[in-house]
Amino acid sequence: MRSAILAFAFGVLLLQTCAELPSPGIWLLGGALLCLPRCGLKQHWASGLALLGCLVLGFSWAAWRAELRLADELAKDWEGRDVQVIGVIAGLPQDFERGTRFEFAVEQVLTAEAVVPRRIQLAWYRGKREVPIVEPGERWRLTVRLKRPHGAANPGGFDYEVWLLERGIRATGYVRPEPAEKLAAFVWRPAYVVEHLRATVRHNFLRVLPSGDWPWVGILTALAVGDQQAVQGELWRVFNRTGTTHLMSISGLHVTMVAGLLGWLVSAFWRRVPLLAMRYPAQRAGLLAAALAALFYALLAGFGVPAQRTLYMLLVAVAAMFSGRIVAPSRILALALLAVLAADSWAVLAAGFWLSFGAVGALLYIGSALVGSSRGWRQRLHGWGLVQWAATLASLPVLMLVFQQFSLVSPLANALAVPVISFIITPLALLGALLPWWPILGLAHGILDWLMHFLVWCAGWPVWQAPAPPVWVVVLAGLGVALCLLPRGVPGKWLGLLLILPAVAWPPETIPAGEARVDVLDVGQGQAVVIRTQQHVLIYDPGPLYSADSDAGQRVVVPFLRWLGVDRINTLVVTHGDSDHAGGLASLQAALPVDQVLSSMRELDGELCAAGQRWVWDGVEFSILHPAPSAYAEASKRNALSCVLLLAAGEHRMLLTADIEAADETVMLARDAAGLKAEVLLVPHHGAKGSSTPAFIAAVDASEVLFSVGYRNRFGHPRPEIVERYVSTAARLWRTDLDGALRVALSPSGLAVTGWRHERSRYWHGR
Repeated sequence: MRSAILAFAFGVLLLQTCAELPSPGIWLLGGALLCLPRCGLKQHWASGLALLGCLVLGFSWAAWRAELRLADELAKDWEGRDVQVIGVIAGLPQDFERGTRFEFAVEQVLTAEAVVPRRIQLAWYRGKREVPIVEPGERWRLTVRLKRPHGAANPGGFDYEVWLLERGIRATGYVRPEPAEKLAAFVWRPAYVVEHLRATVRHNFLRVLPSGDWPWVGILTALAVGDQQAVQGELWRVFNRTGTTHLMSISGLHVTMVAGLLGWLVSAFWRRVPLLAMRYPAQRAGLLAAALAALFYALLAGFGVPAQRTLYMLLVAVAAMFSGRIVAPSRILALALLAVLAADSWAVLAAGFWLSFGAVGALLYIGSALVGSSRGWRQRLHGWGLVQWAATLASLPVLMLVFQQFSLVSPLANALAVPVISFIITPLALLGALLPWWPILGLAHGILDWLMHFLVWCAGWPVWQAPAPPVWVVVLAGLGVALCLLPRGVPGKWLGLLLILPAVAWPPETIPAGEARVDVLDVGQGQAVVIRTQQHVLIYDPGPLYSADSDAGQRVVVPFLRWLGVDRINTLVVTHGDSDHAGGLASLQAALPVDQVLSSMRELDGELCAAGQRWVWDGVEFSILHPAPSAYAEASKRNALSCVLLLAAGEHRMLLTADIEAADETVMLARDAAGLKAEVLLVPHHGAKGSSTPAFIAAVDASEVLFSVGYRNRFGHPRPEIVERYVSTAARLWRTDLDGALRVALSPSGLAVTGWRHERSRYWHGR
């Protein structure tokens, strides 16, 4: 059975790597393979075909689920058009600086012929009218403007589209300023009751502990109801650097702890009441209480994927115990795996899936070494250390693949944080959710305040970083973990460390001398470019500012640099002061050391860019073509001071133009029209109407034209007439909103341009 479930899981994983969904006939193949072993084949053939049938069944199951989910879509014709709908606030609303964001369950579409998905995500922005306070369970009539799911596509980046797909959100958009009407104060359905309860707990926490005076109230809220948005953005950096992120949200550990605590209390109480103990066994009563507690806490947490995984594992374990049979822990884990993937076939794409099942699997793997470890404090300490060692070692390959880093201080931080968070702060937070009194929540906050000072100190310790290893290296590292966790005395355990080493110390990409790698990142409506030579890194704009707590430097550029293994920036060019180009500056400078800043902004510490500046890195020539030194005294617009950069690798050149406009193009043409010629052009001002004049396009004469634009951006970039000008030159056009991050390889022997969405195409992209 265990092998069959693993084959099913591998089939589910295989489907999630496909660029297109298979035909429905794959179901028939899976059924035929499962039936063949009954046709008198030899045992080894029968077993092999049965496993292959389970693999095909898992593949088919995931494909069927994906087909159903993708069928609930917004037609392209209805993107960006006003649609009137009636529905219910289905999730916990999240306030942000310009309004509020929430999930909306559509019950009725009032606009004729419009087809809207059943579940959408909406933002309600502040404008001339104040945004009303919305609560879960309210029914509203709204006029909305929607778009199909779309997210940034960058190497090493977060896949927002599959995140929406997993949650059944098939369109995103915003509420139009037309009058909205609340039709019902509350719709009585179980899911809305739970969400209303979560909102009530959050309101009570903020009422008892106002955030201005109690800085950690957001963490308590996250521990009680799973509201991770309540945690301030800068705190996640502390948790990441200390390896305690899993503790600051409702994870499997918290669900297990709550279930175990309540189960133990009920069982202990049951044994002390003879009438109850005679009617029903105390052990089973405790198991039922534990299962109900896990279900309630998972629902209170918003039924997120980590909580779901733990709940299914606990329910399978309880069912096995109720069966009266002795079931091996590994079989319970396999059944839980089957339950998780049957309910959520996209779970295999989450790092938490691999971390949680990997940690539990490692503990089961060393289980024999823990037997008898509770007889004395030395044995208990040894058992606790063994658990920490197994969990840390099992997580290393996954952490390096997904996050390209792990905390060196994590064992120390977790040794204190795990018991304090799990057995003191979280129970107090849950008690405060039931009884929102100041003494309870104040005590929880006081203990958390002491712990946070410790974690902030730990965050100052170094973090191990390395480029993302290939998948096959991670698989070998998993085998190495298994070798290292073998019982003491088994020969050859040291070979496991050799297998793990490549995953934690994978070397960066080697770039030959004279070549440049240019990555125009997909940052939405804005610009961020990473340029690498053999020994140097230059950032050409750190990307846009998204909100007060989020920017492209933090969300896109730094994760990409970490994926590459870059730990230092030699030169940071900030072309001009517009927030769509310079908004990520602070986050980038906070994350990585920067040797030199070159910009057109006098307020920045660094050198002003000016035409005539030149330098050579590893055989690649860099030249600033604009602005002229005199322009700083004459220019009245920031765009006119945009730093224009030319790269030259042998005879092949690339021109990066930021937000120059027609007048600036004319100045550059008059100065040196022949010097603008380049095979690759990053189009001026995202393809705005006031740039890319015919004379400029002719002078550059690019064969590869790149647009850095946001999907369905409000400016309409690139403008159709500008696109037509480039089309008429027979150049090949690339767009970050359609092709994802654009990767340019520039060398003396030639050039190549690729789009990340094409390199790593998945069936949900563009759907």
